[in-house]
Amino acid sequence: MASGSDFALAVSSELESVLRLETVNYFVTRRPWLDLYGVNVRPVAPVGSASRRPYVDPALIHRSLPDELLFEVFARMTPYDLGRASCVCRKWKYTIRNPVFWRNACLKAWQLSGIVENYKILQSKYDGSWRKMWLSRPRLRTDGLYVSRNTYIRAGVAEWKITNPVHVVCYFRYLRFFPSGRFLYKNSSQKVKDVAKCMNFRSSKADCVFGGHYTLSDDKVVLFLSNYVVEAAVLYPGMRPTVLRIRLRIRGTTSGANNRMDLISLVTSGVNSSEASAPEEDILGVVEGWQDDETHNPDVPAVSHKRGMTPFVFVPFEEVETSVLNLPVEKMDYFVPG
Repeated sequence: MASGSDFALAVSSELESVLRLETVNYFVTRRPWLDLYGVNVRPVAPVGSASRRPYVDPALIHRSLPDELLFEVFARMTPYDLGRASCVCRKWKYTIRNPVFWRNACLKAWQLSGIVENYKILQSKYDGSWRKMWLSRPRLRTDGLYVSRNTYIRAGVAEWKITNPVHVVCYFRYLRFFPSGRFLYKNSSQKVKDVAKCMNFRSSKADCVFGGHYTLSDDKVVLFLSNYVVEAAVLYPGMRPTVLRIRLRIRGTTSGANNRMDLISLVTSGVNSSEASAPEEDILGVVEGWQDDETHNPDVPAVSHKRGMTPFVFVPFEEVETSVLNLPVEKMDYFVPG
C-alpha cells in the first residue's frame, strides 16, 4: 500500500501534466492573422512584363479567364467603371493602366476638338499620358444629367384665415450633354427619376424638352487662372420666338469628377423671323456675339435673370432613382449642391 506522501506526489504530477496540456492547447490554437507575419506577398507582374520566371496566378478568375478576354471586357466598360475595377486587385490595376482604354475615352469625350488637336494637347499639357489627360482636363459628362434645384416662396390666397398662407415652390433645371456638341434642356417641377425617361431626342413636344448646341472653351481671366466655360443656347419656337443663352463654369469636387457647373449668366431675348428659321444646331452661332441686353424682337425684351442661379449637380443615370434630389421639400428643407 502506497504511503500518503507517495499519493500526494502522484496527484501533483497529474495536475502538472493537465496544466501543461492546457497551456499547449492554448498556444497551438490557429489564428489566421498570425500566419501573415513573415510572409512576403509577391506582387502581380504588369501585363507584358519581361520577367522569365513562370508565375501561376492563384485567383480562380485569372486562371479561367485569359488575358485577351479580360482585355476585351475592360474595353467595353466606361471610364468610371474602369476606375472602380482597378481597385479590385493588382493585376486589374496594371491591366487598366493600358493607355488604349484611356485614349478611346479621351477621343470620344473631346471629339469636337478633332484627333490631331487632341494629340497636340496630349503632348503639350499632359506628358503624353491619356489617363492623366482624362483626370485633369475638364470635360462635360454625358453619362447622366446635370440638375439645378431651385426654390422660392410664394404667397397664397387667404381663405377663411386671417393671414395669407405661404408656399415653397420647388422646380428644377435639367441639362443633358452629348459628345457631338448638342444638348437637351428642360425646366420642370418633376423629379429626376421621372425626367430621366424623356431626356432624349425622341421626346415629344408635350415633354417640353428643347435641344440646342454648346461649346466648351478655355476662358482666361485675371491672375491667369483658367476657367472652362460652357456656352449654350436654346431656341423656344412659337409666335414669339425666344432664345435662352446660358454661360456655365465647369468644375469638380474631386479630380476627374466634373460633377458641378456654376451658372454665370442666364439671359432670354427675342429673335427675328430669319434667325428663328435657322437650324437648331446654328442658333449658338447666331447669338454668339450678342450682348446681355441685346434683343432682335421689340416684343420680347432681353432679360438677365438673377434668381434661380443655384449650381448644377451631376446625377449619373444609374443613380437617378436613388438621388436625394427626388426627396420632397419637407424632407429636404436645406440642400447645398455645390
